[in-house]
Amino acid sequence: MKEKLKVAVLASGRGSNFKALAEACAGEGYPGDIAILIVDNPDAGALQVASEMGIDSVVFDCGPKKGSMTLESSERMVEICNEKGVGLVCLAGFMRIVKGRLMDDYVGRMINIHPALLPNFKGLNAQKQALDYGVKYSGCTVHFVDKGIDTGPIILQKIVSVEQGDTEETLSARILVEEHKTYPEAVRLMAEGRVRIDGRRVVIKGHD
Repeated sequence: MKEKLKVAVLASGRGSNFKALAEACAGEGYPGDIAILIVDNPDAGALQVASEMGIDSVVFDCGPKKGSMTLESSERMVEICNEKGVGLVCLAGFMRIVKGRLMDDYVGRMINIHPALLPNFKGLNAQKQALDYGVKYSGCTVHFVDKGIDTGPIILQKIVSVEQGDTEETLSARILVEEHKTYPEAVRLMAEGRVRIDGRRVVIKGHD
């Protein structure tokens, strides 16, 4: 039997996408396994999820600068990932820009989920950006992480209609439902070795 792909998840908040990934990994026949949860916030709800599901976790001080991480914390994260045999890093509401050795060592092996249809509405408050712009469709995107902000090659996208009268909260809630389906699907494809980057295009073997 093929060994499961070991995954590290980086999170900062409530951990709903982390929970979706963890539940998928706990399912029979799923080819991925979460080896470690890494958070930068000791009050992150993701820690409680990890405790309840028996997943190892660690809290890192990534530095005082909001949205950034120290090179020392990046180095230590790589050490932890190496100790755990991690082959894929998943960002799940991690509110810092990845840089340093973690970025360098996991090029092509680090992915993120964003609550908009990239390349539109990058960065924070994507759902509000979509509503303010007046789009009729939004959604979510799983993409590779590169040195830009939400600029890496796109793996999967799911569309969510914007309804008349939507607020940031109601649109976010419907997008989140699709996030919880799309992220585990993307990790499965990565674990099965079906994803290849060709320039900016992501080619998925056997996927329509």
